[in-house]
Amino acid sequence: MRLEIASFESPEEVREFEKGRFELISAAGLTVGRAIYEPGWVWSEHVGEALGKESCDVEHLVLVVSGRCAIAMDDGTEVVVGPGDLCAVPPGHDSWVVGDEPYVSLHILGASVYARGGEKKLGGLGSGGDGKPRS
Repeated sequence: MRLEIASFESPEEVREFEKGRFELISAAGLTVGRAIYEPGWVWSEHVGEALGKESCDVEHLVLVVSGRCAIAMDDGTEVVVGPGDLCAVPPGHDSWVVGDEPYVSLHILGASVYARGGEKKLGGLGSGGDGKPRS
């Protein structure tokens, strides 16, 4: 392994969609994502609908930085997470921002495939860290 530094100040990729964005950086072969969602963001409406999915099929390991988010599993289990919570979320869930504060989290697992391929469908702009559209 060699010393590597990556920064969300200049993400390698940005996946934008209504009321949110997902920034990606990587080091040592691990891709980490930073989710930034505005109040009113709902996965099933702002991501899932464009991908033709009713629930998220990505497994996540998430550390909440700020704000609050509800997670509803397909089996009916529902929780609200907040700053400092580390959450292991299996596939088969919906989620939404709770309250009037933006929600920010770090995705340690699942980042590389989250919302992938739907940037144009999502009405957003997939870009590299330079802000220019990807082809």
